[in-house]
Amino acid sequence: MTKPDQIVVSPVVGARQLALFIRLPRLLYSGLPDYVPPLDMEQKGMLNPKQSPFFAHGKACYFLAWRGNKPIGRISAQIDFLALEKTTEPRTGFFGALDALDTACVKPLLDAAENWLRQFDIERIRGPWTLNSNGESGTMIAGQNEAPMVGMGWHPKMLGPAIEAAGFEKAVDLFSYKMEVSKEAEQANQVPANLRQRLGSVTVRGLRTNHIPEDAEILKDIYNDAWAGTWGNVPLTSHEVQSLLKTMKPILKPEQYVLVEFDKEPVAIALVVPNVYDVSGDLNGAPSPLGWVKLATRILRHDFHSARVILLGVKKKLAGTALSAIIPALLIDELMQRGRHLPYRTIELGWVLETNTGIRNLIERIVPEPYKTHRMYEKTLETSGH
Repeated sequence: MTKPDQIVVSPVVGARQLALFIRLPRLLYSGLPDYVPPLDMEQKGMLNPKQSPFFAHGKACYFLAWRGNKPIGRISAQIDFLALEKTTEPRTGFFGALDALDTACVKPLLDAAENWLRQFDIERIRGPWTLNSNGESGTMIAGQNEAPMVGMGWHPKMLGPAIEAAGFEKAVDLFSYKMEVSKEAEQANQVPANLRQRLGSVTVRGLRTNHIPEDAEILKDIYNDAWAGTWGNVPLTSHEVQSLLKTMKPILKPEQYVLVEFDKEPVAIALVVPNVYDVSGDLNGAPSPLGWVKLATRILRHDFHSARVILLGVKKKLAGTALSAIIPALLIDELMQRGRHLPYRTIELGWVLETNTGIRNLIERIVPEPYKTHRMYEKTLETSGH
């Protein structure tokens, strides 16, 4: 018989428990001074197997931790078949969507994820990712008191130490930088006009709203080429990038897509996403009918004051050339100039791997220190006796 204070972890079963799993962070963290709930609708797009593009190439199981009849934590365990194609690495499975205030349930939740992954002969568990490296990444370990940002999770400070106490080790930190859109920032990153001229036939354009599927494919191809072989990277699929741009369509403006072409060949890309928290933060995640009217009105007026660069990449064929050294600065310069025509006062650059010194050095000329840090963890799984 289960004791009233005993923690029980069980897999999510049925639509009602899935809905609880999706909204649980809002229930757990409600009332904490620095927490702002995301929209349940946005979370459903990531986690509901009927909606999330992840499930075209991945498989997941969700778990809830209970004390009596009260849910006190959650976690996902997932495998991505694209990641398992990397035969030079240990077979790696993921955990994600880990949320809890009661540290006592963190290890049982992680144990449940590990046990589920073992059936697939997984040798290493890594996370948190919701649901892979192209989604929400890392446990927040610094920056809890900063304004929330789209696509970046919020966690209480006790969660990171609780993961380590469960036997996980730090894999890598992910840094985010807040760049003010200002003349001073532009000057710090300015690309000299004569240098632009010496680069040759370099052009920059925005999104073609009548050619969104084609521009989505260009984005996917450059991003996958640029980040192939990078720590933890799983390639974007056409379905994922098409789904992303389709979801963004109500808030997407041509200026948010920055494509650099050299001799008419696409070679670098950046995509900026308006921060949905700017228009939804006071609606508590699940708006009332009046709240939905407010949200729709704010989106139509594009009432955003911050945004995030979610994708940035330069094709590998340019590695070692003068062009590859200057293009990231050119992308940032272009974003700043476009910021004059958009309402954004700040743009988040992130996340950036702590080991990516090239991009970090470029950003830190403008913004010396990251303002948020998320941490990735991993653990080797014992497979003997499986």
